[in-house]
Amino acid sequence: MSNTDELVSAIQAAGADALRDIAAATSAEQLEQARIQYLAKEGVITKFSKSLGTVPGPEKKRVGQAVNDAKNGAQAAWDAKKADVGGGEKKIVAGFDVSMPGLRRGVGRRHPITQVLDEVKSVLIGMGFRYDDYPEYEDEFHNFDSLNTPDWHPSRDSHDSYYTKPDAKGEAHVLRTHTTAFQIRAMKAIGQPPIRAMTAGRCYRRDDIDATHYPIFNQIDAICIDRDVSFADLKQTLYTLLTALLGDDIQLRFRPSYFPFTTPSAEVDVLYRGKWMEILGSGMMRPEVLRNGGIDPEQFQGFALGMGLDRLAMRKFGIDDIRHLYENDEQFLSQF
Repeated sequence: MSNTDELVSAIQAAGADALRDIAAATSAEQLEQARIQYLAKEGVITKFSKSLGTVPGPEKKRVGQAVNDAKNGAQAAWDAKKADVGGGEKKIVAGFDVSMPGLRRGVGRRHPITQVLDEVKSVLIGMGFRYDDYPEYEDEFHNFDSLNTPDWHPSRDSHDSYYTKPDAKGEAHVLRTHTTAFQIRAMKAIGQPPIRAMTAGRCYRRDDIDATHYPIFNQIDAICIDRDVSFADLKQTLYTLLTALLGDDIQLRFRPSYFPFTTPSAEVDVLYRGKWMEILGSGMMRPEVLRNGGIDPEQFQGFALGMGLDRLAMRKFGIDDIRHLYENDEQFLSQF
Protein backbone atom coordinates (compact mmCIF):
# COMPACT_ATOMS: atom_id res chain seq x y z
CA MET A 1 0.00 0.00 0.00
CA SER A 2 1.37 3.41 -1.02
CA ASN A 3 1.57 6.43 1.27
CA THR A 4 -1.36 7.97 -0.59
CA ASP A 5 -3.46 4.87 -0.02
CA GLU A 6 -2.65 4.97 3.68
CA LEU A 7 -3.55 8.70 3.85
CA VAL A 8 -6.89 8.22 2.09
CA SER A 9 -7.68 5.30 4.43
CA ALA A 10 -6.85 7.47 7.46
CA ILE A 11 -9.12 10.26 6.15
CA GLN A 12 -11.98 7.86 5.56
CA ALA A 13 -11.49 6.37 9.05
CA ALA A 14 -11.61 9.86 10.56
CA GLY A 15 -14.83 10.58 8.65
CA ALA A 16 -16.37 7.34 9.95
CA ASP A 17 -15.28 8.19 13.52
CA ALA A 18 -16.89 11.64 13.17
CA LEU A 19 -20.20 10.14 12.01
CA ARG A 20 -20.15 7.66 14.89
CA ASP A 21 -19.45 10.27 17.57
CA ILE A 22 -22.03 12.70 16.17
CA ALA A 23 -24.70 10.00 16.09
CA ALA A 24 -23.87 8.99 19.68
CA ALA A 25 -24.24 12.55 21.03
CA THR A 26 -27.10 12.76 23.55
CA SER A 27 -26.86 16.47 24.31
CA ALA A 28 -25.95 19.75 22.68
CA GLU A 29 -22.71 19.78 24.69
CA GLN A 30 -21.61 16.38 23.38
CA LEU A 31 -22.53 17.40 19.85
CA GLU A 32 -20.43 20.56 20.10
CA GLN A 33 -17.53 18.52 21.44
CA ALA A 34 -17.70 16.29 18.35
CA ARG A 35 -17.68 19.32 16.08
CA ILE A 36 -14.59 20.72 17.76
CA GLN A 37 -12.82 17.35 17.60
CA TYR A 38 -13.36 16.84 13.87
CA LEU A 39 -14.41 20.07 12.14
CA ALA A 40 -12.93 22.97 14.11
CA LYS A 41 -9.77 24.80 13.05
CA GLU A 42 -7.59 22.24 14.79
CA GLY A 43 -9.97 19.32 14.22
CA VAL A 44 -8.86 15.93 12.85
CA ILE A 45 -10.48 16.28 9.41
CA THR A 46 -9.43 19.93 9.08
CA LYS A 47 -5.79 18.97 9.73
CA PHE A 48 -5.95 16.54 6.80
CA SER A 49 -6.85 19.51 4.57
CA LYS A 50 -3.74 21.31 5.71
CA SER A 51 -1.58 18.30 4.79
CA LEU A 52 -2.49 18.50 1.10
CA GLY A 53 0.63 20.56 0.46
CA THR A 54 2.82 17.55 1.11
CA VAL A 55 0.91 15.27 -1.25
CA PRO A 56 2.53 14.71 -4.68
CA GLY A 57 0.77 16.58 -7.50
CA PRO A 58 -0.83 13.61 -9.29
CA GLU A 59 -2.34 12.41 -5.97
CA LYS A 60 -3.70 15.76 -4.68
CA LYS A 61 -7.11 15.37 -6.36
CA ARG A 62 -7.68 11.92 -4.86
CA VAL A 63 -6.69 13.00 -1.34
CA GLY A 64 -8.60 16.27 -1.65
CA GLN A 65 -11.74 14.39 -2.66
CA ALA A 66 -11.40 12.12 0.38
CA VAL A 67 -11.02 15.11 2.67
CA ASN A 68 -14.08 16.84 1.15
CA ASP A 69 -16.14 13.67 1.44
CA ALA A 70 -15.23 13.25 5.11
CA LYS A 71 -15.78 16.93 5.91
CA ASN A 72 -19.10 17.26 4.04
CA GLY A 73 -20.42 14.01 5.49
CA ALA A 74 -19.52 15.03 9.04
CA GLN A 75 -20.94 18.53 8.57
CA ALA A 76 -24.25 17.23 7.19
CA ALA A 77 -24.57 14.75 10.06
CA TRP A 78 -23.78 17.49 12.59
CA ASP A 79 -26.38 19.87 11.07
CA ALA A 80 -29.08 17.18 11.17
CA LYS A 81 -28.24 16.24 14.74
CA LYS A 82 -28.25 19.88 15.82
CA ALA A 83 -31.81 20.26 14.50
CA ASP A 84 -32.82 17.26 16.62
CA VAL A 85 -31.01 18.38 19.75
CA GLY A 86 -32.17 21.98 19.34
CA GLY A 87 -29.19 23.76 20.73
CA GLY A 88 -29.57 22.23 24.18
CA GLU A 89 -33.35 22.84 24.43
CA LYS A 90 -34.15 19.24 23.57
CA LYS A 91 -32.73 16.20 25.29
CA ILE A 92 -31.94 12.82 23.81
CA VAL A 93 -32.05 9.81 26.11
CA ALA A 94 -30.94 6.38 24.93
CA GLY A 95 -31.39 7.46 21.33
CA PHE A 96 -34.95 8.79 21.95
CA ASP A 97 -35.75 12.51 21.73
CA VAL A 98 -38.04 13.06 24.71
CA SER A 99 -38.97 16.55 23.51
CA MET A 100 -40.57 15.26 20.33
CA PRO A 101 -44.39 14.90 20.31
CA GLY A 102 -45.48 11.55 21.66
CA LEU A 103 -48.23 9.23 20.51
CA ARG A 104 -51.51 10.89 21.45
CA ARG A 105 -54.12 8.72 23.10
CA GLY A 106 -56.87 10.73 21.48
CA VAL A 107 -57.97 14.26 20.79
CA GLY A 108 -60.09 15.85 23.50
CA ARG A 109 -63.79 16.20 22.77
CA ARG A 110 -66.52 18.45 24.05
CA HIS A 111 -68.77 16.85 26.64
CA PRO A 112 -72.20 15.86 25.25
CA ILE A 113 -73.91 18.35 27.60
CA THR A 114 -71.65 21.12 26.30
CA GLN A 115 -72.47 20.15 22.72
CA VAL A 116 -76.21 20.33 23.41
CA LEU A 117 -75.85 23.63 25.27
CA ASP A 118 -73.96 25.19 22.37
CA GLU A 119 -76.62 24.05 19.91
CA VAL A 120 -79.49 25.37 22.05
CA LYS A 121 -77.74 28.71 22.55
CA SER A 122 -77.07 28.97 18.82
CA VAL A 123 -80.74 28.44 17.95
CA LEU A 124 -82.04 30.86 20.59
CA ILE A 125 -79.48 33.52 19.74
CA GLY A 126 -80.65 33.20 16.15
CA MET A 127 -84.17 33.92 17.42
CA GLY A 128 -83.00 37.11 19.12
CA PHE A 129 -82.31 35.90 22.67
CA ARG A 130 -79.43 37.37 24.64
CA TYR A 131 -77.20 35.10 26.74
CA ASP A 132 -75.71 36.02 30.15
CA ASP A 133 -74.35 34.05 33.11
CA TYR A 134 -75.94 34.40 36.54
CA PRO A 135 -74.99 33.15 40.05
CA GLU A 136 -75.23 29.50 41.09
CA TYR A 137 -75.15 30.61 44.74
CA GLU A 138 -78.42 32.49 45.18
CA ASP A 139 -80.40 34.28 47.87
CA GLU A 140 -83.89 33.11 48.70
CA PHE A 141 -85.48 36.19 47.17
CA HIS A 142 -84.24 35.53 43.62
CA ASN A 143 -84.55 31.75 43.85
CA PHE A 144 -88.00 31.64 45.49
CA ASP A 145 -89.73 34.84 46.67
CA SER A 146 -89.42 36.84 43.44
CA LEU A 147 -90.84 33.87 41.54
CA ASN A 148 -94.03 33.79 43.60
CA THR A 149 -92.99 30.64 45.45
CA PRO A 150 -94.89 30.48 48.77
CA ASP A 151 -93.22 29.61 52.06
CA TRP A 152 -95.06 26.27 52.19
CA HIS A 153 -93.91 25.11 48.74
CA PRO A 154 -92.04 21.77 48.90
CA SER A 155 -89.13 23.11 46.84
CA ARG A 156 -88.23 25.40 49.75
CA ASP A 157 -87.88 22.53 52.19
CA SER A 158 -84.37 21.60 53.31
CA HIS A 159 -85.11 18.04 52.20
CA ASP A 160 -85.39 19.30 48.62
CA SER A 161 -82.80 22.11 48.38
CA TYR A 162 -79.22 22.73 49.49
CA TYR A 163 -79.04 25.64 51.94
CA THR A 164 -76.04 27.30 53.52
CA LYS A 165 -75.82 28.43 57.12
CA PRO A 166 -77.29 31.91 57.74
CA ASP A 167 -74.81 34.75 57.31
CA ALA A 168 -74.14 37.60 59.76
CA LYS A 169 -77.47 39.20 58.80
CA GLY A 170 -79.31 35.96 59.46
CA GLU A 171 -79.97 35.41 55.75
CA ALA A 172 -79.67 31.92 54.31
CA HIS A 173 -78.55 31.25 50.75
CA VAL A 174 -79.23 28.29 48.50
CA LEU A 175 -77.54 26.54 45.63
CA ARG A 176 -79.97 27.50 42.90
CA THR A 177 -82.64 24.91 42.34
CA HIS A 178 -83.36 26.14 38.80
CA THR A 179 -81.90 28.64 36.34
CA THR A 180 -85.31 30.34 36.54
CA ALA A 181 -83.69 32.30 39.38
CA PHE A 182 -82.16 34.54 36.71
CA GLN A 183 -85.47 36.12 35.64
CA ILE A 184 -85.66 39.11 38.01
CA ARG A 185 -81.96 39.85 37.60
CA ALA A 186 -82.31 39.80 33.81
CA MET A 187 -85.37 42.06 33.76
CA LYS A 188 -83.71 44.64 36.00
CA ALA A 189 -80.43 44.47 34.09
CA ILE A 190 -82.00 44.86 30.64
CA GLY A 191 -84.77 47.29 31.56
CA GLN A 192 -88.07 47.74 29.80
CA PRO A 193 -89.25 45.33 27.07
CA PRO A 194 -88.80 44.02 24.49
CA ILE A 195 -86.72 41.47 26.40
CA ARG A 196 -85.43 38.16 25.11
CA ALA A 197 -82.97 36.75 27.62
CA MET A 198 -81.52 33.37 28.54
CA THR A 199 -78.99 31.73 30.81
CA ALA A 200 -77.68 28.22 31.47
CA GLY A 201 -75.73 26.33 34.09
CA ARG A 202 -75.76 23.83 36.91
CA CYS A 203 -78.63 23.48 39.34
CA TYR A 204 -78.91 21.48 42.55
CA ARG A 205 -81.71 19.47 44.14
CA ARG A 206 -81.81 16.64 46.65
CA ASP A 207 -83.00 14.07 44.13
CA ASP A 208 -82.50 10.35 44.53
CA ILE A 209 -80.07 9.12 41.88
CA ASP A 210 -81.49 6.90 39.17
CA ALA A 211 -81.36 6.59 35.38
CA THR A 212 -83.06 9.98 34.80
CA HIS A 213 -82.34 11.92 38.05
CA TYR A 214 -79.18 13.33 39.57
CA PRO A 215 -78.67 15.88 42.38
CA ILE A 216 -76.68 18.06 39.99
CA PHE A 217 -78.21 18.83 36.62
CA ASN A 218 -77.79 21.36 33.83
CA GLN A 219 -80.57 23.63 32.68
CA ILE A 220 -81.19 26.46 30.24
CA ASP A 221 -83.83 29.09 30.95
CA ALA A 222 -85.26 31.74 28.64
CA ILE A 223 -87.82 34.53 28.89
CA CYS A 224 -89.51 36.60 26.21
CA ILE A 225 -91.40 39.76 27.25
CA ASP A 226 -93.15 42.18 24.90
CA ARG A 227 -96.58 43.45 23.98
CA ASP A 228 -99.08 40.82 22.83
CA VAL A 229 -96.87 37.80 23.60
CA SER A 230 -99.07 34.68 23.71
CA PHE A 231 -98.93 30.98 24.49
CA ALA A 232 -98.84 30.37 20.74
CA ASP A 233 -95.50 32.24 20.61
CA LEU A 234 -94.19 29.95 23.35
CA LYS A 235 -95.26 26.79 21.48
CA GLN A 236 -93.76 28.03 18.22
CA THR A 237 -90.46 28.83 19.97
CA LEU A 238 -90.34 25.39 21.56
CA TYR A 239 -91.16 23.54 18.34
CA THR A 240 -88.55 25.53 16.42
CA LEU A 241 -85.91 24.89 19.07
CA LEU A 242 -86.59 21.19 19.63
CA THR A 243 -86.92 20.23 15.98
CA ALA A 244 -83.68 22.07 15.21
CA LEU A 245 -81.99 20.14 18.00
CA LEU A 246 -83.58 16.68 17.76
CA GLY A 247 -84.91 16.51 14.20
CA ASP A 248 -88.24 17.01 12.44
CA ASP A 249 -89.45 13.50 13.27
CA ILE A 250 -89.56 13.91 17.05
CA GLN A 251 -92.84 13.43 18.90
CA LEU A 252 -93.67 16.00 21.58
CA ARG A 253 -96.42 16.13 24.16
CA PHE A 254 -97.65 19.24 26.00
CA ARG A 255 -99.19 18.54 29.42
CA PRO A 256 -100.96 21.08 31.68
CA SER A 257 -98.91 21.68 34.78
CA TYR A 258 -98.36 24.09 37.66
CA PHE A 259 -95.45 26.37 38.47
CA PRO A 260 -95.66 29.26 40.95
CA PHE A 261 -94.18 31.67 38.43
CA THR A 262 -96.23 30.87 35.30
CA THR A 263 -99.90 30.53 34.40
CA PRO A 264 -101.03 28.77 32.32
CA SER A 265 -98.16 26.28 32.60
CA ALA A 266 -97.16 23.24 30.60
CA GLU A 267 -94.57 20.52 30.77
CA VAL A 268 -93.22 19.09 27.54
CA ASP A 269 -92.30 15.44 27.05
CA VAL A 270 -90.43 13.82 24.18
CA LEU A 271 -91.00 10.24 23.09
CA TYR A 272 -87.81 8.30 23.78
CA ARG A 273 -87.48 4.55 23.34
CA GLY A 274 -91.22 4.03 23.53
CA LYS A 275 -91.74 6.12 26.67
CA TRP A 276 -92.48 9.78 27.35
CA MET A 277 -89.60 11.63 29.02
CA GLU A 278 -90.08 15.09 30.52
CA ILE A 279 -87.54 17.58 29.20
CA LEU A 280 -88.86 21.05 30.09
CA GLY A 281 -91.35 23.21 31.92
CA SER A 282 -92.86 26.36 30.46
CA GLY A 283 -95.71 28.84 30.67
CA MET A 284 -96.85 32.45 30.60
CA MET A 285 -95.16 34.62 33.22
CA ARG A 286 -97.32 35.57 36.17
CA PRO A 287 -98.10 39.27 36.74
CA GLU A 288 -96.41 39.11 40.18
CA VAL A 289 -93.12 38.05 38.60
CA LEU A 290 -93.26 40.80 36.00
CA ARG A 291 -93.91 43.38 38.73
CA ASN A 292 -90.96 42.07 40.75
CA GLY A 293 -88.83 42.71 37.68
CA GLY A 294 -90.10 46.27 37.35
CA ILE A 295 -92.39 45.60 34.37
CA ASP A 296 -96.07 46.55 34.15
CA PRO A 297 -98.14 43.40 33.43
CA GLU A 298 -100.98 45.57 32.17
CA GLN A 299 -98.83 46.57 29.20
CA PHE A 300 -96.57 43.58 28.68
CA GLN A 301 -96.83 39.81 28.69
CA GLY A 302 -94.11 37.20 28.65
CA PHE A 303 -93.40 33.51 28.44
CA ALA A 304 -90.72 31.46 30.20
CA LEU A 305 -89.17 28.06 29.62
CA GLY A 306 -86.72 25.93 31.59
CA MET A 307 -85.13 23.00 29.82
CA GLY A 308 -83.03 20.12 31.19
CA LEU A 309 -79.85 19.83 29.12
CA ASP A 310 -78.95 16.43 30.57
CA ARG A 311 -82.11 14.78 29.30
CA LEU A 312 -81.82 16.56 25.97
CA ALA A 313 -78.34 15.06 25.65
CA MET A 314 -79.74 11.64 26.50
CA ARG A 315 -82.40 11.93 23.79
CA LYS A 316 -80.05 13.41 21.20
CA PHE A 317 -77.23 10.88 21.62
CA GLY A 318 -79.22 7.80 22.65
CA ILE A 319 -77.88 7.67 26.22
CA ASP A 320 -79.93 5.41 28.48
CA ASP A 321 -78.62 6.49 31.90
CA ILE A 322 -78.01 10.06 33.10
CA ARG A 323 -75.26 8.83 35.42
CA HIS A 324 -72.98 8.25 32.42
CA LEU A 325 -72.84 12.02 31.94
CA TYR A 326 -71.20 12.54 35.33
CA GLU A 327 -68.89 9.57 35.73
CA ASN A 328 -66.13 10.97 33.46
CA ASP A 329 -65.52 7.55 31.95
CA GLU A 330 -63.06 8.01 29.10
CA GLN A 331 -64.43 5.11 27.09
CA PHE A 332 -67.93 6.60 27.25
CA LEU A 333 -66.88 10.20 26.51
CA SER A 334 -64.65 9.17 23.59
CA GLN A 335 -67.81 8.30 21.62
CA PHE A 336 -68.77 11.95 21.26
